[in-house]
Amino acid sequence: MNDDSQISPQTAAPDSNNLGAAPLKGHALIHAQLATLDSAPGVYRMLDAEARVLYVGKARNLRKRVANYAKPTGHSGRIARMIEETTQMMFLTTRTETEALLLEQNLIKQLKPRYNVLLRDDKSFPNILVAKDHPFAKIVKHRGRKTEKGSYFGPFASAGAVNRTLTQLQRVFQLRTCSDVTFQSRTRPCLLHQIKRCTAPCTGLINQADYGALVADAERFLSGRSTSVQADLAREMAVASDAMEFERAAALRDRIRALTQVQSVQGINPRGVPEADVIALHLEGGQACVQVFFIRANQSWGNRDFYPRTGSGAEEPEILEAFLGQFYDDKTPPRLILLSHAIENADLMGQLLSDRAGRKVELAVPQRGEKADLLENAARNARESLARKLAESASQSRLLSELARAFDLESPPRRIEVYDNSHIQGSDAVGGMIVAGPEGFLKSQYRKFNIRGENLTPGDDFGMMREMLTRRFERLLREDPDRESEHWPDLLLIDGGAGQVSAVTDILGALGLDDLPMVGVAKGVDRDAGKEEFHRPGKPVFALRHNDPVLYFVQRLRDEAHRWAIGAHRAKRSKAITVTPLDEIAGVGAARKRALLAHFGSAKAVSRAGLPDLMAVEGISQAMAQTIHDFFNAKS
Repeated sequence: MNDDSQISPQTAAPDSNNLGAAPLKGHALIHAQLATLDSAPGVYRMLDAEARVLYVGKARNLRKRVANYAKPTGHSGRIARMIEETTQMMFLTTRTETEALLLEQNLIKQLKPRYNVLLRDDKSFPNILVAKDHPFAKIVKHRGRKTEKGSYFGPFASAGAVNRTLTQLQRVFQLRTCSDVTFQSRTRPCLLHQIKRCTAPCTGLINQADYGALVADAERFLSGRSTSVQADLAREMAVASDAMEFERAAALRDRIRALTQVQSVQGINPRGVPEADVIALHLEGGQACVQVFFIRANQSWGNRDFYPRTGSGAEEPEILEAFLGQFYDDKTPPRLILLSHAIENADLMGQLLSDRAGRKVELAVPQRGEKADLLENAARNARESLARKLAESASQSRLLSELARAFDLESPPRRIEVYDNSHIQGSDAVGGMIVAGPEGFLKSQYRKFNIRGENLTPGDDFGMMREMLTRRFERLLREDPDRESEHWPDLLLIDGGAGQVSAVTDILGALGLDDLPMVGVAKGVDRDAGKEEFHRPGKPVFALRHNDPVLYFVQRLRDEAHRWAIGAHRAKRSKAITVTPLDEIAGVGAARKRALLAHFGSAKAVSRAGLPDLMAVEGISQAMAQTIHDFFNAKS
C-alpha cells in the first residue's frame, strides 16, 4: 500500500439513528450496513459489545462480502457464533484487492482477533553471512536485518542447522569465524588451525589471494554448486601430485573427503527444486500444525513446525492463506512455494508475495513427481508433530488439573508465572519471570528485570522481589486495569518460604491484587529436591508425596525460572566485565574502541599513551587523540 490517502474509513455504530430502540446486533446489524456500502475492495472489522475486534476480513467487493454475513442461514458454527456476537462494524476501502490483503494481514497481526487464524510463533530465522568488510572474509551466523556488507545464505530452520553447516564449512574450506578484534590481536595460530578448521590468515599462514579463492569456493558450495567445487579440487590435487607437492595434494584430498561426507549426510537434496519453501498443513480436532521445509541451493536447510491458532474452527484453505500472509510479513519469500492445500486467493497472494520479493513468486500444489514427494514428506512430519503436540497437551492438561487440586485453585490455571532473582552478593542483580500454561513453557512471554533500586541492601532478596513484582503489576494495571487480557496470571509461584510469601502478599495487597493465587516453593528439609514445602497466605505449610507428578512439575517450573534468572545475571555480569573507561569518552564509539584496544592491548595501556602514540592508531585524529589524552589526565 503506497498511498494511505486512498484508504477511506467508515465506522458503523449500533443503531445510531434511533436511540430509543434496542441496539441492533448480529444479522440485523450487518444487514443495516449494506445501504452504505459500495462495491469497492477493502477490509472490514467485526466488533463485540465491548468494542473488541472479533474478526478482520478482506473483500474484493465489500458490499457483496458483507451481504453473505447478513443471511440468517448457511454459516458454519464458527461464523454463526461470530455473527451473533457482532454489535459494530468498521470498514476501510482500498484502491486494489492486493492492498486490502496487505491491510488485512497487518490488522490481524496488530489486533489478534479471536476468530481469525493467528500465527503465534513468528521468530526470525538465522542465515549464514560471508562478511566482506575485511580483507580476509569471515563466515558467521547472522540473525536480523541484513545491514552488514557481504553475502547472505538462508534462511535456515534453526540455529542448530546453521551451526552444523558452519562446522561442515570449516572442515572443508577452513575459513575464519573469529571477530575482527581477535583477528588483529593474534600472534600465533589458534586451536582451530591445529585441528584443521582454519587456515590462520591472522598470522599470515595464507595469503589474501589463496584465502579469497577459498571464500569463493564456500560461496559456490552454499549456492548449490558443490559438484563443481569438488571437480576443481580434484583437478588441483592431480596437478599438485604431478608436481610432487605431496603435502598440498594430501590437504586437497582431505578437503575432498570432507566435502563428500558433507554431501552424504545432508538428507533431502532435491535435484529438480533449487529453491522453494515446502509448506504442509495437518488439521485435527480443531488444532493445526504447519510444517515448513526450506530448500535452498538444491539442499534441505532444515524445517520448522508452527501451531497457528485456528480461529475457532477455520478450515485448511483459510488457515494456509492466513499463514502465508503472516509468515512472509517480514521474510523474503523464495521463487517457489509448494502448498499441501489450494488456497482461495492464490493469484492475489502470489501477487502480494511477488511485490514483497521484488520478483515473481509462484504458488503450486503439485500432484506428482519430486515436488509431490517433498510435500508428502512435509505432510507426514506435520501429522507426527501434531500428534506429539496433542499428546503433550493432554498430559499438560492433566498436570494443570492436578496442580489446581493440590493448591485448592478454582480451576486449572491457564497462565502460571514463576519468579526468581539472581546476584552475587548483591552485584549485577537480575530478576526473572517465566510463564507456563496448557501448551507448556511460553518462552516468548519470559521477562528479565534489571534490579535498579538505589536503597536496596546488597543481597536483599525480599527487596529485589518487591521491585520486580511492583514493576510487573503496576505496568499490567496501567495497560489493562479491567484485568481482561490473557496476560494476567492465574497462579504465581515464588522461589522461597514463609518470608518471601509474606513479602509478596504485602506487595500484592498494596496494589489491590490480593486475590491472585500465590504459592511459595521452599527447599524444605536439608534443602533436598523432593522435600519441597509449599507456603500459601493464611494456610498451613504442606508437602506433596515424593513421587507425585505435580511435585515434579513444580520442580521443573522452579528450575526453569532459576535457569532463566541465572542466565540473565551471567549476561549482565559479562557485559559489565567488558565495560572500559573508553566507553565514557565522547566520540569514541565501537570502531575506535576496537582500534585502540587492538593497538595498545588494554584500556590501561591507552591511558598511559602519549599524543604521538594515540595519533598512530588508525581512525584517531589529532583532535581525538587530544580528547582521549585529556580524559585520562583529568581522571588521574
